[in-house]
Amino acid sequence: MKIIVREAPPRSVWALQQAGVHPLLAQLYAARGVRTADELDDGLARLLPPSAMKGTTEAAVLLADAIAANKKICVVADYDCDGATACAVALRGLRLLGATQVGYIVPDRVVDGYGLTATIAERVKATGADLLVTVDNGIASIEGVARARELGMQVLVTDHHLPALRDGAIVLPDADVIVNPNQPGCTFESKAMAGVGVMFYVLLALRAELRKRGVFDAGNQPKLDTLLPLVALGTVADVVRLDANNRRLVAQGLKRIRSGALPAGLAALFTAAGRVAAVATSFDFGFAVGPRINAAGRLSDMTLGIECLLTDDAGRADELAKTLDGINRERRDIEAGMREQAQLAADAMIDEDAHGEYGPPPAIAIFDPDFHEGVVGIVASRIKDKLHRPTFVFAASQAPGKEHELKGSGRSIAGFHLRDALDLVAKRHPGVLLRFGGHAMAAGCTIAEEHFEVFEQALQLVAHEWLDAATLLRRIDTDGPLAPEYRRADLVDTLHKEVWGQGFAAPTFSEEVEVISQRLVGEKHLSLKLKHQGQPVDGIWFGHTESLPARVKLAFRLDADEWQGIKRVRFLVEAAEI
Repeated sequence: MKIIVREAPPRSVWALQQAGVHPLLAQLYAARGVRTADELDDGLARLLPPSAMKGTTEAAVLLADAIAANKKICVVADYDCDGATACAVALRGLRLLGATQVGYIVPDRVVDGYGLTATIAERVKATGADLLVTVDNGIASIEGVARARELGMQVLVTDHHLPALRDGAIVLPDADVIVNPNQPGCTFESKAMAGVGVMFYVLLALRAELRKRGVFDAGNQPKLDTLLPLVALGTVADVVRLDANNRRLVAQGLKRIRSGALPAGLAALFTAAGRVAAVATSFDFGFAVGPRINAAGRLSDMTLGIECLLTDDAGRADELAKTLDGINRERRDIEAGMREQAQLAADAMIDEDAHGEYGPPPAIAIFDPDFHEGVVGIVASRIKDKLHRPTFVFAASQAPGKEHELKGSGRSIAGFHLRDALDLVAKRHPGVLLRFGGHAMAAGCTIAEEHFEVFEQALQLVAHEWLDAATLLRRIDTDGPLAPEYRRADLVDTLHKEVWGQGFAAPTFSEEVEVISQRLVGEKHLSLKLKHQGQPVDGIWFGHTESLPARVKLAFRLDADEWQGIKRVRFLVEAAEI
């Protein structure tokens, strides 16, 4: 482990302070690339214009025509939180804008697999739909879109994933309209937008088109900002990079949630998760609310999650949120057992090769017949975090007739583009990868069980070629020492209110401290009494059991716990450089 201190350009720090930004926040923002206070303006007027995204104008015309002709619209969703929120935003938004016949279908992870397939297109047609709209999927659904068009439906693809590759060339589906910031020819600045954000932009463009047609005017048009709490949730939960545009979407969603302007289902999910919506943070989206929606897609039916986000009935919302909470508890139990097995297997691989010709493997691939396919992505993420290596975890397919197939989910580290790695494996070993897709940091694939070892060796070879010792050294980027005057509970609250997440990391400080005492709590957490800059402070290192030396350099986040009405600062330890 190497603790690295981010550089905060002095000119940027000075410019932000001169604009009235708190000195600590000025340092943190500057270290994350913010140069002027204008970049911190989270007003809706500062959002990138919808017209700048390729396809939005055409999508608006297509949808406006469908609404005018009272056509039946069916949304094909995805089974993660981004897909669920995008579906809810689509249905709520289209209804606000005058659509009277709108329904949805969400694929089953086990039976249907990912994306718009030909079979799903046939199911959509059976509902009587005239227009099929994908959210958070579709850009790689060549056959599914073709089948939908063949059946006489119009198709609008809204997605944010990378297009499919065939023989190294980009292939797009033959949809009526595609809206995706990552499609060829799209110059939209925010390539990191989540699927829910793309759908929100389509709705903004649709409202503008309806104004143009005289359906609404500026004074009586529906308020689409009511959808922002869902946009914020899906954006954070999908772990997309929080560039300036995404941070504005999340900030606007959080403001509405904190003021009480949120859908009944989202309010119920906050309660079920033991969180308080009035002080909601982006952390709540990623670690409390989002996982409860994701659990439905992993272990049950994402219809539960979507219905929870669609209902305006508080009683129904409470019932659905409790059901989702129960499924999430089950998910955690399954994950814990799988993670333990996977970690033992991964540790064995590292130990086994530690003194071999090539050293420890630079990439990990694990399969166990007892693994549950709905949780492989979470487990891969945990193993990747611990070993700092690209990691794939596989489970046997539960789909009827597909028992011989393995479904894998991978997570990567900086410097190793996972989707491109899979593309290279596919070229070198034709037929091994039955299906694959994803991003730089997360990807999925399907292989025959008999090809697991071939895949494992091929992945490791690519990793040997692309990664070096410096890249494989686990590092944590921090904001350096914490000035003692900032070790205050009110500043902890200030930091928590800001928008942090992927690509705009939450503040983490680092410096040498004195360890006064340490003890295990709950058998798996290290409780600490520390001396920081001569002053005592409590600390805790969750999931860590090894004792620390008397003096040690720690990386830590700030938190505040409350005891008998008094808030006290404590350090949440992230890493130690020993």
